[in-house]
Formats: sequence, structure tokens, C-alpha cells
Amino acid sequence: MKKIQLVPVSGVKKKLSVQGDKSISHRAVIIGSLAEGLTTVTGFLEAEDTLNTVRIFKKLGVQIKKDKGTVYIHGRGLASLRQTPEVLYVGNSGTGIRLILGVLAAQPFVSRITGDAQIVKRPMKRVIEPLQMMGASLTSNQGFAPLTVQGGSLRAINYKMPMASAQVKSSVLLAGLYASGDTVITEPERSRDHTERMLKYFGADLTVKGNTVRLKSGARLKGKRVVIPGDISSAAYFMAAGALLKKSSITVTNIGLNESRTGIIDVMKKMGAKIKITGIKNQNGEKTGDITVSTSSLKGIEIKGKIIPRLIDEIPVIAVLAAAAKGKTVIRGAKELRVKETDRIKTVLTNLDRLGIKTQEYEDGFAVFGNNGAPFTYASIDSYGDHRIAMSFAVAALASENGLLIKDIECINTSFPEFFTLIKSLKVKKK
Repeated sequence: MKKIQLVPVSGVKKKLSVQGDKSISHRAVIIGSLAEGLTTVTGFLEAEDTLNTVRIFKKLGVQIKKDKGTVYIHGRGLASLRQTPEVLYVGNSGTGIRLILGVLAAQPFVSRITGDAQIVKRPMKRVIEPLQMMGASLTSNQGFAPLTVQGGSLRAINYKMPMASAQVKSSVLLAGLYASGDTVITEPERSRDHTERMLKYFGADLTVKGNTVRLKSGARLKGKRVVIPGDISSAAYFMAAGALLKKSSITVTNIGLNESRTGIIDVMKKMGAKIKITGIKNQNGEKTGDITVSTSSLKGIEIKGKIIPRLIDEIPVIAVLAAAAKGKTVIRGAKELRVKETDRIKTVLTNLDRLGIKTQEYEDGFAVFGNNGAPFTYASIDSYGDHRIAMSFAVAALASENGLLIKDIECINTSFPEFFTLIKSLKVKKK
């Protein structure tokens, strides 16, 4: 088990770029593989999760190559995938397995798909059920991976989702490309919409009205040039560092500003963070810009309702911000955290307790009683194999009194291989 000792820093004045957006990287490979003609992808995230998606579509017969930082996907259309005798392996990617299930559900052959020790513990029933409603045959290990998919002719459905989930919505939309009729999906709250934007960019007949998406079948997707912006979920750690570190200002450049993902900016502003956004532009349907965050005095707030799907992946680092704020921060309506790579409610609170921060656990969230900017005390932090837990508490280490020991850090390679290189680049001086 690999671990790292991080020391506190202050006086950081830094401009940096983070890796390409993981969500968009997955979708570029999947949708590019289903399109007709050449798709070129620049800014692609080369991490374990996204590379597993590339490997899967290569096994399904798609020609994908990389040259000088650009990924070339030679798609041959919706009906071009071919059966493989190999088990398709997504590694640690919940996005990968759920979105790819939507594609496999429509193929006229049998596929088997699974992932690592964490993936086989994550629930797949909420994806299985709507795909079965569309006519797909899926068998699972009591609602968990591994799964066997007997794809075939699908029918469109009008599906009201019991909870907001971009992964489930995207899986059904990808299956809907093959279905007869209009696939209609309504969410209780709006979740990230990268799939809708990219499908439309590639030529799908898709409309969005409020929380409802309608996809008409029969469209032929055409290969496109895709420029992937920096991942706001990755930028969030450096945004948090900019707010927490004394006498500091950190700018992360060319970050995706998709409104379905910018809940972290809204929350940090409400907490009192000094945030400035500049250089706004649009790239293949996605807004981007540079985000600068400076040393801030933070206050506790209440976070619930419609904003939760817009920041679900950033809640662990928001908890670290809350620990340094003045007053109480309450997060509710985030029960989905229980079924991420870990039970993130428990793993966040366990580690905050180790820092001496008072917390309160709820079934659907938690409360954090902030220490009003006092440096965190030394502790040994366990990531429990969850990349977002490891990275969030690495940020806490920078704002600590004597540093922190972060254990089990290999998991970061699933989503952000360059994370610690960038963290170490922030070192200026000890407080």
C-alpha cells in the first residue's frame, strides 16, 4: 500500500492546468466509436478509467490510435460493433460500465462486462431496469457486476427516473440511439448533461426542455473534432487549496464550465471564497474559462436540493472546506454518496474525525462544524481506495499544522495520475 507524507504550504502564487475532463473523455470515445467517419480528440484524459474504455471499444472492433497527443477514432456507425469472446473490463469506472451497458444492450450479440473489487460492489440495478424495459436481456450477480448482456432490438421508453443520475440517463440515451421511437427521460433534478451536448454535436436529433430529454431514433452520427477542456472535478482540489492556503492565489486554466457541473463554484462563492472567472469561450458545445481562487475566510452554509447533482463528486473536498470554515455546514439529499467507490459519507467523516473536526452523520449527508481557519492537526488519513477521498485530504494536508500522512494513494491513478506532481508544485515554504 503506497502512502505519501505531505507538508503545509503558504504564499502560493500559481497558474496551472489540469487534465482533460474525465466525463467528456469517456463520452468522446463511446460516441466517436458509434459515429461514421473520423473523430479526433485532443485533451483526452489518459487515466486508468478512460483507457479501459478505449480498450473495450478496440475489443468491440473499433480502430483507435493515439499520435502526438491526439486520439483518432475511426468509427463505422451504430451497427459496426462486433462480438468479442473476452470479458470487457472497466476497472474502477462506474461511468464506464453504466454507459457501455447502454451500448451493449442494443448489440445483436452476447457481451460480458465487469470491473475491479469496488465496481462489483456498486449497484447496477438502476441501469438494468430501464434497459430491460427497452427490451434488453441482462443478467447480473443479484444486481451487481459481473453482467451478461444479450442485446438486440430495443423499443423507446418514456422513463421517469427515481433519482437524478447522469450515468443512468446517459446509458438509456445511448441505448435510445438504437431504439424504435422517441426515448424520453425525465429527472427529478438536473444532472450533468455532457452526453446530451455531445450527442447533439455529433448529429443526434435531441431536445432538452427543463429536466426532460427527448431523443429521436434514426439519426446517423458523424465523426467530429472534439477538444476536451480541463476537468472541473480535478480543478476543484486546487480551487479549494487557493481558498485555504494563507497569502495564496491559484489559477486553473481552460476549465469546463458546463452549468450542470459548476455547483462547486456556486457553493464556494456562497461560503465566501474569492473566485474570479476569466477567458470564457466555447468549445464543441462546452463553455470553458480560467478560474482564480485566492485566500478566503469561509463560513458554513446549507447545501441541499437541486444543486446536489451538480457537485456530487466534489462533496468530499467541500467537506474539507467546511472543516476550515466558521460555523456549521450541512449537506443533505446526497444519499448517492453511499454507493460511490466507498461509502463517502462514512469515509469523509472518519477522516475529519481524525483531524479533530466535529461532525454529525445523516443517512443522506452530514454536518461539519468548522474550526474557523485553524490549521488541521496531524493525522494518518486512509483513502480506503477512493481517489476522491485521497485527493480531498491531500488538500487538507496543505492547510494543516504539521502535514498529513495519506495512505493507499494508488487509487488516484484511476482518475488523476498527475495529481501529486501538481500538488508538489505548490510547495513554496512551510507556514
